[in-house]
Amino acid sequence: MNGTTNPVPATQQTSVRIYTPDYWEEACKHLAKKDRVMKRLIPKFGEACLESRGDAFTTLARSIVGQQISVKAAQSTWDKFAALPRKLTPANVLKLKVDDMRGAGLSARKIEYLVDLALHFDSGTVHVDRWQDMSDELIIEELVAIRGISRWTAEMFLIFHLMRPNVLPVDDQGLLNGISVNYFSGDPVSRSDARDVAVAWAPYCSVATWYIWRSLDPVPVVY
Repeated sequence: MNGTTNPVPATQQTSVRIYTPDYWEEACKHLAKKDRVMKRLIPKFGEACLESRGDAFTTLARSIVGQQISVKAAQSTWDKFAALPRKLTPANVLKLKVDDMRGAGLSARKIEYLVDLALHFDSGTVHVDRWQDMSDELIIEELVAIRGISRWTAEMFLIFHLMRPNVLPVDDQGLLNGISVNYFSGDPVSRSDARDVAVAWAPYCSVATWYIWRSLDPVPVVY
């Protein structure tokens, strides 16, 4: 992953219902058959797989809070922020006082981003109920219209929240580093190189990407 947003390690989370994709076993069989590196990597991680929290607003809010700070700092700030409203919903976030949000450790810019996120959800500008039937690109288009959300963040959302099976985040430095180590003996890798490697991964690029990340950092994360 590229480090602009810090997720929380799965081991640090409590009282969160976790969802896993139903295509994982099929994807692993496909990747092991089509790709020599995947055939080697997949058995190393046992039954571990992609996980989702199941709440779109919380997932995106966490991604904003974690931008440009360490995992530890992101967790601390998130805990303080999430404790401000009785329940973390877009409407409740819009009722929070700026001073209270600053007191939780949020910068002025991140407060603006969180408010814009809450406004988009509260007003129905983002079509959460339709996402299951929308293409990846249309969802990305909706999400990048929210301040503080880049294409990379939107792609992480597609992978970790919606668990879309065929997302290839070529702007992710972790993916490029992992492809470099596993396929090119450590030589620098371009986005074009990544796309060439991923031809064998389709239609399960998200799954292959997850295993490439695990090859660099064996501790799974959940957004």
